[in-house]
Amino acid sequence: MTLFLMPSLGSDMTAGTLVEQTIAVGEAFHRGDVIAAVETQKGVIEVEVYEDGILDQWLVEVGAKVPVGAPLAQLRKEGEPETKTPEIPAAPAPASPEPLGEPAPAPLDTDPVSDRKTRPVARPPAPRPSSLARRRITPAARRFAAQHGVDLASIDGAKGQTVALKDVEAVLTSGTASPPGTTDRSSEAETGMRAAIASAMSRSKREIPHYYLTHQVNLENVDAYLKAVNADRTPEDRLLAGAVYARAVAVALQKFPELNGHYSDNGFQPSDAVHLGIAIRIRSGGLVAPAIFDTDTKSTDQVMQDLGDLVSRVRKGRFKARELSEATVTLTSLGERGVDQVVGVIYPPQVAIIGIGTPRFAPTVNEGQIVPGRVATLSLAADHRVSDGHRGAMFLQAVTANLQEPDTL
Repeated sequence: MTLFLMPSLGSDMTAGTLVEQTIAVGEAFHRGDVIAAVETQKGVIEVEVYEDGILDQWLVEVGAKVPVGAPLAQLRKEGEPETKTPEIPAAPAPASPEPLGEPAPAPLDTDPVSDRKTRPVARPPAPRPSSLARRRITPAARRFAAQHGVDLASIDGAKGQTVALKDVEAVLTSGTASPPGTTDRSSEAETGMRAAIASAMSRSKREIPHYYLTHQVNLENVDAYLKAVNADRTPEDRLLAGAVYARAVAVALQKFPELNGHYSDNGFQPSDAVHLGIAIRIRSGGLVAPAIFDTDTKSTDQVMQDLGDLVSRVRKGRFKARELSEATVTLTSLGERGVDQVVGVIYPPQVAIIGIGTPRFAPTVNEGQIVPGRVATLSLAADHRVSDGHRGAMFLQAVTANLQEPDTL
């Protein structure tokens, strides 16, 4: 038997609320399957399993808030016997009140001391509602309903079907949603997000000795490359500059492992792969930085597909636990927000964050002539315990070189 524990989804997470059980008791699952959905300050996160097996029993009910590291479910391997009843710690039976007057003499051949000890009596397990009989509601629908004051009980879904986000949106559009209560759940969610960000960033600035570097990069070749590649593509298949930036950073990191990995109590552990976290704004407030796995080995088109998928799911308030906990470095950009540069704060336990400012036109030198050119400012915030400014500067130069030859990425 194996216990499935509440995972840690970031340095700022201490607990999560179980909002969905996606695997029923007795149901088989495979490595990578989503077993549950957990709501944190950052949204609803799908939690995956890392081995094949069968769900033996749920140890936590939907709606329960569970600290990191506490067991959520019990799993068993194929062929292992099924657990008949949950293991519940024995509780002592309540002691009977002694009658007034002199106590009755102890029976013969008994030890008066041991006789006063009551044997523990195991309580019968409380009935657990069937996962299949329970009305299923997707985390995205549950979160959207909470933010917009929609009473989920008022939604008439087809029997046996899951209430999805579109069902809640339809109720809201029709004007039949019940009015929100006195508590503003959206404000609560945003306050929780801000508290989580404050906790992580305060820890970062308190514990990590940051150093900062910035460098201007010419984007003329990137623009020309994107125009050529996208000329014959439909809008949904076009490449965006963000995918090119991600590839340029990931390829450069292959030569600078001291910027890619996690710093823990045991020191720095570099990562063999670049799992590039992409900072994405959440519509309800705050941001997350889920990872594009193996960004250094994927093509630019593959990175673009993964990026579009990430943004879509984050906008719906749904992403996977591994995407948050296994990012090895972060890339942040404010896109077309009109800022020349963005200098980030490292997200523990990572050791670096790369920023890209808004592309703009500025005087540049081309073959000895001053001409207008499209440029952006690259920035690096890195952990001085692991690297120094010399290596950081070489890394930014490597990113710059990659952006001059985007067709080779």
